[in-house]
Amino acid sequence: MAIAAQYNAKRVEDKWYGYWMKNNYFHSEVDEREPYTIVIPPPNVTGVLHMGHMLNNTIQDVLVRRARLKGYNACWVPGTDHASIATEAKVVAKLKNEGIDKKDLSRDEFLQHAWDWTHKHGGIILQQLKKLGASCDWERTKFTMDEDMSASVIKVFVDLYEKGLIYRGYRMVNWDPQAKTTLSDEEVIYEERNGKLYYLKYKIEGSDEFLTIATTRPETILGDTAICINPNDERFQHLKGKKAIVPICNRTIPIIEDEYVDMEFGTGCLKVTPAHDENDKNLGDKHNLDVVDIFNDDATLNHYGLHYEGKDRFVVRAEIVEELELSGFLAKVEDHVNKVGTSERTGAVIEPKLSDQWFLKMKELAKPALDAVLGDDINLVPDKFLNTYRHWMENVRDWNISRQLWWGHQIPAYYYGEGKNDFVVAETSQEALEKARKASGNESLEATDLTQDKDALDTWFSSWLWPMSVFNGILEPENEEIKYYYPTNDLVTAPEILFFWVARMIMAGYEYRGEKPFKNVYLTGIVRDKQRRKMSKSLGNSPDPLGLIEQYGADGVRVGMLLSSPAGNDLMFDEDLCKQGSAFSNKIWNAFRLVKGWDVDEDIAQPETARIAVEWYSSRFQNTLREIEDHYSKYRISDALMATYKLVWDDYCSWFLEMVKPGYGEPIDVKTYKAVIAILEDNLKILHPFMPFVTEEIWQEITERTPEEALIIAKWPEEKSFDETIIKEFAHAAEVIAGVRKIRKDKNISFKNEIDLSVLNNENTSKTFDPVISKMGNIPNLEYVTGSVDGALSFRVRSNEYFIPIVGAIDVEAEKKKIEEELSYTEGFLKSVEKKLSNERFVNNAPEKVVAIEKAKKADAEAKIEALKASLKNLN
Repeated sequence: MAIAAQYNAKRVEDKWYGYWMKNNYFHSEVDEREPYTIVIPPPNVTGVLHMGHMLNNTIQDVLVRRARLKGYNACWVPGTDHASIATEAKVVAKLKNEGIDKKDLSRDEFLQHAWDWTHKHGGIILQQLKKLGASCDWERTKFTMDEDMSASVIKVFVDLYEKGLIYRGYRMVNWDPQAKTTLSDEEVIYEERNGKLYYLKYKIEGSDEFLTIATTRPETILGDTAICINPNDERFQHLKGKKAIVPICNRTIPIIEDEYVDMEFGTGCLKVTPAHDENDKNLGDKHNLDVVDIFNDDATLNHYGLHYEGKDRFVVRAEIVEELELSGFLAKVEDHVNKVGTSERTGAVIEPKLSDQWFLKMKELAKPALDAVLGDDINLVPDKFLNTYRHWMENVRDWNISRQLWWGHQIPAYYYGEGKNDFVVAETSQEALEKARKASGNESLEATDLTQDKDALDTWFSSWLWPMSVFNGILEPENEEIKYYYPTNDLVTAPEILFFWVARMIMAGYEYRGEKPFKNVYLTGIVRDKQRRKMSKSLGNSPDPLGLIEQYGADGVRVGMLLSSPAGNDLMFDEDLCKQGSAFSNKIWNAFRLVKGWDVDEDIAQPETARIAVEWYSSRFQNTLREIEDHYSKYRISDALMATYKLVWDDYCSWFLEMVKPGYGEPIDVKTYKAVIAILEDNLKILHPFMPFVTEEIWQEITERTPEEALIIAKWPEEKSFDETIIKEFAHAAEVIAGVRKIRKDKNISFKNEIDLSVLNNENTSKTFDPVISKMGNIPNLEYVTGSVDGALSFRVRSNEYFIPIVGAIDVEAEKKKIEEELSYTEGFLKSVEKKLSNERFVNNAPEKVVAIEKAKKADAEAKIEALKASLKNLN
């Protein structure tokens, strides 16, 4: 069948992905081979593919495909995360559009809507990943709300509770008023915002004196239960033991003393609102203050807000400032930059809130996880994140694991009485009933007497078990799959979830299997645009990944993403890189078409040029293979691609094929042809992880293959010893050929016209590549001389001089004038460099690197002047 003139990415991609799926190449089962395992960072079940996913999953696929080629039993487990907050918000919004309020539904009714939504929209992103070429073991696809996954989560909760690591406590938590749930400390993003500092006047009871206090949140005065001064502050000694009156609500509150107060901030006095600030809560506990919570769950004011009841906190802020000013209680207002906590999920400003919540003690769990990373049992790539990890783990706080949501894993705590501690924790309702009867001493308790905790667990509480639970390692810790595939090899993820997810997985791994969950953590950068802005829908700077694949092909986009994505550094995405990747696909395709277009003659001998070319490229390939393996070992995936790219584009397409190509209309000898095909196949193997589609298409076009001979499961090239000398010799020969081509171009000498070349071999260079130089320069006569050749143009390669007679081929006088002009310019340039280097101040004070650059300029100019003078002399 004729080879297509144009590479059709869409046709090829659909064809070969279907072929791979049909032949089950992605699937892994336990066998005698060494496993290579990656678990996908599970995206939100209702999410869609964005550029961050593209980068992350391209890197994972590169690693998995390479492992498969290297003979490992490669297993890449895909799956999705139920994403409690995000999914529930979408379901609530959908119901609202249908005129249904969540409050009017039972939990079971709401969950049915959530499951319907998940079944309709869930898993789209996994289908999109197939377009990218992701070679996941789709038969193993997991969802964090699958029955077995859920059972694992509940089992772990019960176990940690029974170990005393999970507890219920009344604490100040981070409250997201939009999602109406608590968040862990790690889910709060702090932003610097321009705000105001309001100076408010509190009347001292029984006097005409006022005390001025600065606050960024004037609406919270309605929850004030004390004013605090520093006992060492001389300005306020006369106020000790007195009381103040809160403006607007006229509540009388005590003036307390505590060295916690910063005498230099604001006015040196502090309003204390224990219900709405963690530090104030600590002061309140210490001084037995009342707690007045003024907010509803949606951050509107409750009845303590008086005439502001039902209004949003920010609306109240503006209105209460106006009222304070009209009442004479506002002294002044100043601009102030403040750090504001926002929800990582919804973007809402976080409200500190006192609440009964479930917590997991972290210090004990964190120690082995910290030791593993500091002791190099687990590698972070790049290691610049090591200090961040250490800081987090050494300062870890208890994890608030409960969320006021219905979508998720319902906390397995069952209440049997009115008391705060009248509850039991159990894996099933039946177990709970047995425990409750025992705890209460009431054997007549029935299941209907128990009420399960309404809250759901933090989504991360299921995700932290992911490397184990996907292999059923929690429910059946001795099953053959967990023992074979765990610990996994590499984790590819984003630095922003290093603590959310990575650190917690490490903790869980040591707690439940006594070993690390993975060996290496490859931390990708953030995908940004050319202006270094983070890609987002609101900025309109995030291209549609599937649109890019449609335009440039999956291979083109994969190459484009990887060309500029060093580990841990942000990727400055430029669509031109995808064009470059697409052009690379076409280059490889056209090179293949060239080779397959040659006629093969079994009766002709191999030319010397071809023999040398094969010998050189074989060594060049092995040299690059060594470099590529080194890059892979250090997770420099972008560098591994660039080395492969240069080898194939420059060395193979631009040099090797030109060296072995038969003359126009002539056949190629069979020995060379077989070598070219073998070399092409090795090229395809090292290209395949980056460009799976075009490589499989060419591999299958080379010759008819059985499913057992597909490229996806071929054998990675073996590293062998190679001839470094021939690589150096070719580098010299390539410069000679480039010099000849430049003279042809500059003098408009057609390649069809033969030219002679004389060599003054000062370097005593090997003559190995002389046949190649002759062929690629159309030089029938290449001779070695002992001195300069008159009437010739010349060029230098290192100290060797090369002469091309040009009498009759060009206008000698015009050429002399051109050389004289270039000589004059170069001599002027040399003088300017020498002047700079003769300046002692410059030489002594400039950086050593800068001085070295100037010295190199001087040496280059001197060499060029010498060559130009020699050319002039030869023309005279």
